[in-house]
This record gives sequence, C-alpha cells and structure tokens, in this order.
Amino acid sequence: MSFLTYLINGLSLGSIYAIIALGYTMVYGIAKMLNFAHGDFIMVGCYIIFSVSAALSGNPVIGILIAIVLCTLLGITTEFVAYRPLRGAASPLAVLITAIGVSYLLENIALLIFGADIKSFTSVVKWEGITLFDGQLKIQGVTIVTIVVSIVILIGLQLFINKTKQGQAMLAASEDKGAAALMGINVNRTIMLTFAIGSALAAIAGALLCSAYPSLSPYTGAMPGIKAFVAAVLGGIGSIPGAMIGGLVLGIVEILSKTYISSQLSDAIVFGILVIVLLVKPTGILGKKYLEKV
Repeated sequence: MSFLTYLINGLSLGSIYAIIALGYTMVYGIAKMLNFAHGDFIMVGCYIIFSVSAALSGNPVIGILIAIVLCTLLGITTEFVAYRPLRGAASPLAVLITAIGVSYLLENIALLIFGADIKSFTSVVKWEGITLFDGQLKIQGVTIVTIVVSIVILIGLQLFINKTKQGQAMLAASEDKGAAALMGINVNRTIMLTFAIGSALAAIAGALLCSAYPSLSPYTGAMPGIKAFVAAVLGGIGSIPGAMIGGLVLGIVEILSKTYISSQLSDAIVFGILVIVLLVKPTGILGKKYLEKV
C-alpha cells in the first residue's frame, strides 16, 4: 500500500506541474516565446489568496476568485507592456531576457511587500479525504481535488481549442501568424487571450500547490515553474495533452525518486530523464516536428 500511496502523491504533484505546464505550452505554441515569469505568477496568486483569506477570516473561495482575476490582469498587462513591443525584435533572446527580468521584478516586489519570512499557508481544500482498504490507504482531500481539477482543466482546454471560434483562432495563429492575420484574425488579441488563460491557470495551480505544501515565500513559484517547463518540454511543448503527460511523469518520477533513491538526487534524476528523452525524441513525447521553409 505504501507504493500506491507514493504513486497517488506523485500523480497529485504531477497534476500541479501539468496545470503550470499548460500555461507554458499554450504561450509557446501561439506566441513562440518562453514566459519564464510564469512561475512567479503562481507566487503572486498564492500571496493574493493568503492576504484575502487573512482579511476575510479564512474564506478561501473568494481569495481564489480574486487571485484568478488579478493574475489574469497581470498576465495581460505583462504581455502588453513587456512582451508585445519586443515581438518583432531581431533576436528572440530579447523577449527571453525580458521574461527573466519580469520574474526577478515580481520576486523583489513580493520581498518588499511581504518580506523574506516563510508564511504558513492554510489549505483551500477543507475536505479530509477518503480511506480505503480498511484504513490501510488514506488519500488526502487536496490530492483528490488536485487530480480532478487538472483533468477538468485539460478537457476544458481541449474543448475550448477545438470547439470555439477563439480556440480556432489560436490554432491558426500557432500555425502561421501572418496567414492568420490575412484571414481577419486579430493576432494580438489572440496572444493576449492566451496569456490571460495561462495566468489564470497559474493562480489555480498556486492555490493547489500551497495547499499540498503549505509554505509561502517570494520564491515559492521559482522551482515549480522550472519543473513545469521541463514537463512541457518532456511532453512536447506546444501540445496540451503533452503538457499533461509530461507533468504526470515528472511528478511520479520525483516522488518515487525521493522515496526510493535519494531526496537530494531527485531533481537531478528528473532533469536527467528530460535529457534522455530529448536525446531519443527531441520534440518530446507528443511534440511534432515542423520543417521551416526558407
């Protein structure tokens, strides 16, 4: 039963990585840029939930809703102010460096406002969970909620992309922005919508992450953000199902590595698996190879 417990915990952690990775993969798939500030949007969402819950005597639902709205506005503003002016830059490194700058900016603003002390985060999931096999297996409520929420988000995004006009516009922009613009699609608005969705997902992921691991600091989103990027690349960056698969694989490997091998080596094992997968399949598990016409 202990292995099953670790496996379920790995699925829970992987589901959080998957939700974060969805933001990376959507932005890259459409805007062809890596928003390395995405992990810090998670931290911002957590601090908003923490502050609102403290002000409202522990009501997490309103805090989550406010965090989703404010993180969405933060994503839209960041895209408009920091990334859009550089979209036509001669070097793609300009946007990448700007994203890193935005990441440090958000972390330092959080340091100024909240300080460097680690805050104790109260779980937004009040359900205790379930017990199976005559008490031998206890599944925490936050674990079940995290897995279910990730599945719902995956299905919702797939339906949105395939069944709505805005989703089809995203697909067209991801294939060819110039051709999409000629077809009457507002590419800037489409990219802004992508950032809005990704930032809202970051707020949800932050609520689940800090509920499962109840500590909060200005650097809370840094390592999960990097690992979620690894998950996106592992699954095939630009692929929504790939982000989900990559996140789950990463979470399971991390938990099992910490349990059966070494907690100090778990991160090295995770990144090592990424290297091996990319050596065998450079586009990731579900990634597609595109030929660039010159």
